[in-house]
Amino acid sequence: MTISQGDDARARILGAVRAGIRRDPANEAEARARVAARIEAHRPNTIPARADLDPAGRVSLFIDQLQKVAGTVTRVARLDEVPAAVVDYMAACNLPMAAGRAPDPLLDRIDWAGAAPLLTLRAGPAEAADEVSVTSAFAGIAETGTLALASGPEHPTTLNFLPETHIVVLPASRVERAYEDVWARLRTERGVPPRTFNLITGPSRTGDIEQQIELGAHGPRRLHVVIVDEV
Repeated sequence: MTISQGDDARARILGAVRAGIRRDPANEAEARARVAARIEAHRPNTIPARADLDPAGRVSLFIDQLQKVAGTVTRVARLDEVPAAVVDYMAACNLPMAAGRAPDPLLDRIDWAGAAPLLTLRAGPAEAADEVSVTSAFAGIAETGTLALASGPEHPTTLNFLPETHIVVLPASRVERAYEDVWARLRTERGVPPRTFNLITGPSRTGDIEQQIELGAHGPRRLHVVIVDEV
């Protein structure tokens, strides 16, 4: 099919859709204005009552929901306690003391070398040999225990999927009630959405083979979140 043929087919399909919804070409500008106004308003959907909590309640719900899907959590008071929490988790899982990490401003604030001298971290995208990755997250979603991860130079997406163990440093202040709150926060803080926005709920899993749940099918088999109360 040539480009011209493709354009013709597209025009026919869209024309049929317009005819089907009785769209009057004379009112095209008005219709476009209505759509633009609706997008601009981005009215939120219903927030589930179970997630409509104060900040402390959101964090508790997030932890409960994440643990239900086989995620694990450590909670620390301050950012300088993160290296010890990461090392303790890696030692408990018998993992090598090396990881790829996101070149994230939040993680850059941590004195990794001083607080965890035996831990080797390499900032940048994940590499094939990486068994562990350490990143932050744009937000946590209490409603479902989901992590929202925005791609960018400070957060290469490969870190979310390539290593078998993903450790996420999440400030408690970034735990939102529901998905609608995350979209609103994204609009406020970034304006334009990132190229990739991943929503991850627990370790990767599949039940395709004899309906038996297998972890690590399409991504990390371990997902550990370090929640920091004060950042």
